[in-house]
Amino acid sequence: MSARITVPTLLSTLRTKQATSPALIWYGPGSERIELSGKVLDNWVAKTSNLLVDELDAEPGIRIRLDLPAHWKTLVWALAAWQTGCTVLVGDAPADGISAPDVTVTASQAALDTVEGTVVAVAQGALELRWTGGLPAAAVDYAAEVRSYADTYVPGYEAEESYTALHSTLGQRLTLTYAQLAEAADGGKQQTLLVPTAAELPAVLTAALRTWAAGGTVVLASDEVQVTERLLAAEKITARLEA
Repeated sequence: MSARITVPTLLSTLRTKQATSPALIWYGPGSERIELSGKVLDNWVAKTSNLLVDELDAEPGIRIRLDLPAHWKTLVWALAAWQTGCTVLVGDAPADGISAPDVTVTASQAALDTVEGTVVAVAQGALELRWTGGLPAAAVDYAAEVRSYADTYVPGYEAEESYTALHSTLGQRLTLTYAQLAEAADGGKQQTLLVPTAAELPAVLTAALRTWAAGGTVVLASDEVQVTERLLAAEKITARLEA
């Protein structure tokens, strides 16, 4: 596969060539299992992209901090940020010449109560239709708002290849431009990849991109889920990402 695949072209492939087959499966606490086909995953990304543009003024160069654990909604947010040309920040305060975030996306009540600037609250439970904690007046309630947005996205300006796509301060510092993000999606093979949420988020994101670019399926399993032989057989797991 060409190393020049972009997130928009990847999403186009998901909604056409993988429209009805599973692209992302989430195993969460409390026996929660969510399966998203390529088309459904693209719909979630489109809705989130439209929210980003219409509600949060997203455009190439805007910095979005994902203060989220590895979760299926986190993958949706990363894809939406990249579809709209934003820079994804992961970890603590940015360094190495990266400015502070314009938007913070969080599942933490403590962050909601302390973060300055624009903040988005993400309820993570499948059946949660709104944030159940205290919500600052200026915060955006993702679960309550996202479903009202269109499930197709009309592309605007795309980020230049030299723009920063991902900046992480987790573990070894990592910065990827949009060109390098495209390269990170190259070289995968069609497989069903089991991804533990204990893995660092940059590794989860790049592994997911490679898997989807090759037409495969990502199975994301919470740390609270016991990965049994029955689960491995049921999902037809062919590869595993090490934490």
